Amino acid sequence: MISPALHILPDAESVAQHAAQFITERIEQTLRSRDRFTMALSGGSTPKRLHEILSTEPYRSRIDWSKIHIFWGDERYLPFEDERNNARMAYDTLLNKVNIPAEQIHIMRTDLPDPRESSRQYEAVLHQYFDGKEQSFDLLLLGMGDDGHTLSLFPGTEVVHETEKWCTSFFLNQQDMFRITLTKTIANKSACILFLTTGANKAMALKEVLQGDTNINLYPSQVIQPEYGVTHWMVDKAAASQLQD
Repeated sequence: MISPALHILPDAESVAQHAAQFITERIEQTLRSRDRFTMALSGGSTPKRLHEILSTEPYRSRIDWSKIHIFWGDERYLPFEDERNNARMAYDTLLNKVNIPAEQIHIMRTDLPDPRESSRQYEAVLHQYFDGKEQSFDLLLLGMGDDGHTLSLFPGTEVVHETEKWCTSFFLNQQDMFRITLTKTIANKSACILFLTTGANKAMALKEVLQGDTNINLYPSQVIQPEYGVTHWMVDKAAASQLQD
């Protein structure tokens, strides 16, 4: 396993700008030798600015969007029309503004009566793409909550320990809703994982995740350790304020 790379930027805007350049270069490099690039998007507030940057010049022209295949890391089981729906946010800030073929965008469906069926369908799509391959996503975008969660892997939940399923669903009591999420099993097959973390409210969790003792029940982001890929953390100074050296 390769040690993660840490990039400390001045502020949240710098993180978004740096991430946009990094992602674009990664896509360009991969497409020189392959005909597609698979990318899983993150929910939450941090990626919004990144999406806005990628949807404008020069990135909108630099990236061959026709070869991009989009997935999600997790989803709130809310209607697509709900502003808290991760796919809705991504369409509003990025996907409606670039030319990705509709059949290459794979949302986690929230219009089915049973979230378990939705997660089973999504897992089937993942197997169609990645069965028999050493690595999964070319790029997995992640955020981290101030409680140390990533994806929908929340502290104290059983899903943190899932080792067989690639995608699953469960009811999150503290939010009174179902969540669909990728598991560490498929996440850790990614060729590249990019964490974006900003804000002083993330500082203590970031310190524990990167420099504290391993305790995945308290800090689930610690389970993200790619088998053959690389991990990059792009954080602002506020989030990095508790890190040692």
